[in-house]
Amino acid sequence: MSRNVLITGASSGIGEATGLKLLAEGWNVYATARRASRLNELSAKGAKSIVMDLTDEHSVQAGIDRVLQDAGTIDVLINNAGYGEYGSIEEVSMEEARMQFEVNVFGLARITRMVLPRMRESGCGRIINISSMAGKATAPMGGWYHASKHAVEALSDALRMEVKPFGIEVIVIEPGAIKTEWAGIAKEHLLKTSGSGPYAGYANAMAALIDKFYTGKKPAAPEKIADVIYRAVTTKRPRARYIATNDARFFILTKWLLSDRVFDWLIVRMLNVRK
Repeated sequence: MSRNVLITGASSGIGEATGLKLLAEGWNVYATARRASRLNELSAKGAKSIVMDLTDEHSVQAGIDRVLQDAGTIDVLINNAGYGEYGSIEEVSMEEARMQFEVNVFGLARITRMVLPRMRESGCGRIINISSMAGKATAPMGGWYHASKHAVEALSDALRMEVKPFGIEVIVIEPGAIKTEWAGIAKEHLLKTSGSGPYAGYANAMAALIDKFYTGKKPAAPEKIADVIYRAVTTKRPRARYIATNDARFFILTKWLLSDRVFDWLIVRMLNVRK
């Protein structure tokens, strides 16, 4: 297999760290983001930057066409782009909820559908979908984000079976808390949407929990996830899923072991909601 990789959401965090890791290992990295200026570090290291908006069909197709014209193949697609729309189910607007799915689910599906024909022709390829522990274990105030990641899990399972006969592997990465700008953006959305309404108790408790898990030494470095992704990309027989951090292992296992009612109680107790 040649070594051409296309990474979405490569402007920071996991996407950027993965791009740097693969560049260091000699891969041809095509890095995408909505703004070219956010890709300067990767470009300086040798990546080819592509401006791409996953919600725009023409933008995605133009980006893929550029890669194929330049490299001939896309051997690995890493679907990393995404964000967290936090707030109560009731208070997050339907427009914001749709955009959450447009980026996290339909954007992922859009670029995957466009890459698959060339992978099928080649008879090989790997698609790495960056999910989250949020795709397995759900908490209040993140319902729309959790729903989008549950959808990514289901799509990945179906796609894995569909494309296996063509020599294509589909792999899910499930991180927990990572030291990136994601948490700050999610917290800002949360407090703006639900910080002063009827769900303020939950919103402020969740904001405090985000601070607890995503500050200091607790969150994992993006480079740790990049190492997991590299193993998934290069190992001969990759697993269907890689749980990438210890907190993700804890919450996913706990969700699997406990009844729904007991898990709900545990999450609410962790939040320590004050009315």
